[in-house]
Amino acid sequence: MVGSDRKQILIVHNDASYVTALVQTLYEKGFDALTAASSQGAVQKAESLDIDLILLGEEIGNSSGFELCQTLKGTRRTEHIPVVLVITDFKTEHRIKGYHQGADDCFHKDIDHEELFARMQTIWRRSSGVFKTSHENRQREVVQEISRIIDNDLIDPHFQAIYFLKPFRLFGLEILSRPSPGSFITSADELFKTAIKYNMYYPLEMRCWEKAIKMIASRTKSEHLFFNCCPHLVENNKFKTVKDVFHKNSIPIDKVILELTERSAISQYDIFLKHMNQCREMGFRLAVDDVGGGYSSLESIVTTKPEVVKIDIHIIHNAHLDPVKRSIIKFIVAFCRENSITSIAEGIETQEELDVVTELGVDAVQGFYLFRPTMDFNVREMKDVCVSFS
Repeated sequence: MVGSDRKQILIVHNDASYVTALVQTLYEKGFDALTAASSQGAVQKAESLDIDLILLGEEIGNSSGFELCQTLKGTRRTEHIPVVLVITDFKTEHRIKGYHQGADDCFHKDIDHEELFARMQTIWRRSSGVFKTSHENRQREVVQEISRIIDNDLIDPHFQAIYFLKPFRLFGLEILSRPSPGSFITSADELFKTAIKYNMYYPLEMRCWEKAIKMIASRTKSEHLFFNCCPHLVENNKFKTVKDVFHKNSIPIDKVILELTERSAISQYDIFLKHMNQCREMGFRLAVDDVGGGYSSLESIVTTKPEVVKIDIHIIHNAHLDPVKRSIIKFIVAFCRENSITSIAEGIETQEELDVVTELGVDAVQGFYLFRPTMDFNVREMKDVCVSFS
């Protein structure tokens, strides 16, 4: 089995800012990080995915991290996964309690990152025997499940409307991929990250693109279409033939916007840039996702020089209450105008958020408040929304 050697770390913690910073740090160090906000979600991901290590906070929602540690270590499907408790109040009795509940180690929340990574490696070396056997069994199960999803078309495209603000009108659709019901892999992000790890991403993403394009071809050819596109996909040698699936269904290439996501890092810059340039020559346009959410999105703008940028949902959330977020949005809008780039605010969930991005000059918006993703889309219904916001 040939795949990525990037280990997957599951983070379960109440502090959102801590989690965000840790995810970024792990990513920069060559790890893939997944998150869970509840004990139930953590158990589900630990049981169904190929997790290499779990970092638990003391409190998780209304539950105890100590109790979750005991549950994970007492369950056959998860007992082999190393568990580390991240403790804020680093008293001796708390550490002892963690070890009694089965934790492989206990870290202080503010541990130096280099020490964190060194101790993680020590845990893996220490547990290499039993972990290796269980880990290989889990790998086989996950790979078989992804193969089943690909072979049986068990992935569904969903469509979410994107609207221009002035005047308020339908701009296009973003195509989102979701696992079909019945798979033990229930999250799209987890599905695709795991597929990348085992070099199964390209056929998986293409299967969803093909299903979406067939549906779109029978309903509209005039709207802009946003397809998620990670560097791993772009670097694939088959990617230069991606235009064929659009031509076969009479979808105009100049209506297609390839939205670069951060599901994987750019591993081969020369190939990535070569294929990106070929896409532009074919007529595709480019968008960069999650701008404002981290350094890597800004680096992507410099590298790809996109026609569209999408402002990170965390910047948009409650921006009407946060002057720093509003300043960041102003900066991004000014940058976009200076460089003839269309700006889109993602994750609009309230009228207040819609009002503030409109006031700050953002070009376009999308979010649950406007139109929820749907499998069975109707362009007429998407356009009818414009009446309510004009």
